[in-house]
Amino acid sequence: MNDPRVRQLAEVLVCYSARVKKGDVVLINASGTECIPLVKELYSLCLSRGAKYVEYSFQIPEIDRHFYNSATKAQASHFPQHKLDFMKEVSVYIGISAGENSMVMAQANQANMIAWSKTTRPIVDRRVKNTRWVITRYPTHGAAQEAKMSLEEYEDYLFSACCIDWQAESRKQEKLKRLMDRTESVRIKASDTDLSFSIKGLDGIKCDGRFNIPDGEVFTAPVRNSVEGHITYNCPTVYQGKEFNGIRLEFREGKVVKATATGMDEALNRILDTDEGARYIGEFAIGVNPNIREPMRNILFDEKIFGSIHFTPGQCYDECDNGNRSAVHWDMVKLLRGDGEIWFDDCLIQKDGLFVQTDLLDLNPKG
Repeated sequence: MNDPRVRQLAEVLVCYSARVKKGDVVLINASGTECIPLVKELYSLCLSRGAKYVEYSFQIPEIDRHFYNSATKAQASHFPQHKLDFMKEVSVYIGISAGENSMVMAQANQANMIAWSKTTRPIVDRRVKNTRWVITRYPTHGAAQEAKMSLEEYEDYLFSACCIDWQAESRKQEKLKRLMDRTESVRIKASDTDLSFSIKGLDGIKCDGRFNIPDGEVFTAPVRNSVEGHITYNCPTVYQGKEFNGIRLEFREGKVVKATATGMDEALNRILDTDEGARYIGEFAIGVNPNIREPMRNILFDEKIFGSIHFTPGQCYDECDNGNRSAVHWDMVKLLRGDGEIWFDDCLIQKDGLFVQTDLLDLNPKG
């Protein structure tokens, strides 16, 4: 792709998000090969900014699928120590997804997928906790088709969501973060949704382009046992290669006590039974990217939709630790545009997907 926006995206990732500097060891990890033009730009920029070593690697989803379907129990539990050893040397990690088919894992062996996720968790933890990391997506025909767009339309959508003034967005998000910090109780009301929980003592965290591109959310976590009520998600979600629609969760004392999904009840509950923490919530977030407005079956975008929330079963983040631990972290998205309210401490802050509190009006998209 000979598109100047590829260079712009690379500059966002290297110069703003990962802040590559002299002496860094950089790992560029790509899933799929369509993103070679972006990898070239990233590689060049990292070297020009003084990185002492830049490694790039490509994962092929179809080969990974073969592993999940063919691996023995011993193979799925063998720890790749060499990867952890190298990750201990890495100071910057840039991950790119450029898959042609998000359903490639739909029929893969789920038990092996879960086992491998648990086996390699120390490598992921090392990356998340000890590197300046950022992940992004690259436009492909497959991704465009899933988003129900032409490739050209998808490219426009992706680059408009990624290549924005993140410093300005960060300043806008700061107001919502401060409001979260001083809020004790939250209530979400919408069609077939009435959810209440406490966020007392848990910080609001800005997502302003440092770790995900595109970015655009402010998150916290509920007090683990405080969630009561029910929520019906109206955004499709893909998890472990399977698409789920119409997920409805009922909570009592923080725990999912009933979970259904259109035609997928068994698969949904199997995931929620991965471990104890999978039935508790690890994250509550409000999407605020002004240029992401419609779901496209890609969670890196969909969780940032302006006028949405995500309410996430599973592992919490270290930055906002409510004590929940799980091998699962499943961002499920609820769209509130045209139907929904967010209340903080009995004060309405957002209605039908637009902020109504004076201090937050700058976050609303222009036009």
